[in-house]
Amino acid sequence: MRDIPMIIKLRFAFCVAVFLFTTAVFAQDSGPVFRTGDTLELRIGGVPAEEVGVVTGTYTIDGEGYINLPHIGKVRAAGLGQADLQRSIEGAYKSGEIYTNPSITVTVPTTLRFVNVSGDVRQPRRVEYTADLTVLGAISAAGGFTDYADQRKVRLLRAGKVQIVDVKAVRSNPAMDIRLLPGDQIEVPQSFW
Repeated sequence: MRDIPMIIKLRFAFCVAVFLFTTAVFAQDSGPVFRTGDTLELRIGGVPAEEVGVVTGTYTIDGEGYINLPHIGKVRAAGLGQADLQRSIEGAYKSGEIYTNPSITVTVPTTLRFVNVSGDVRQPRRVEYTADLTVLGAISAAGGFTDYADQRKVRLLRAGKVQIVDVKAVRSNPAMDIRLLPGDQIEVPQSFW
């Protein structure tokens, strides 16, 4: 009889751990957030057929961070992830009593997003973003390091924060290669001997 409370406690602790792990994984996997100037494709469902063509289309986030949608006007997009923006638009159409059960899908053409690679690489340039792009992949796409590059102090700039990446260590352990997000910047410094 004394073991029952311990089993219940263990099951409860296990359930809490699974919940916290799942929440952390989904929070990390929310993907990149939209920024001013991003172009996105919006599709709507769950509305009358004649309205689908009115709302479905390509929109660009303006300088203030909004997209201008038919029937509801401006909706904040900058700073939101894909799922949050979809919910926001659906909520705006519902609360404005325009549509009762809209289903919004937002996608971003990957050809419109880039990662900038500069410094001591052979061809400094903007590299087209793909979902599997990593630091090493972006540097390779920019022609690789010059002979004078400091491969141990590559700077990754993301959302105003700087992270130093030791690319020599990444080569010996590819699991350390950081997956990039649109808008990331990679700066390769020159080595001072």
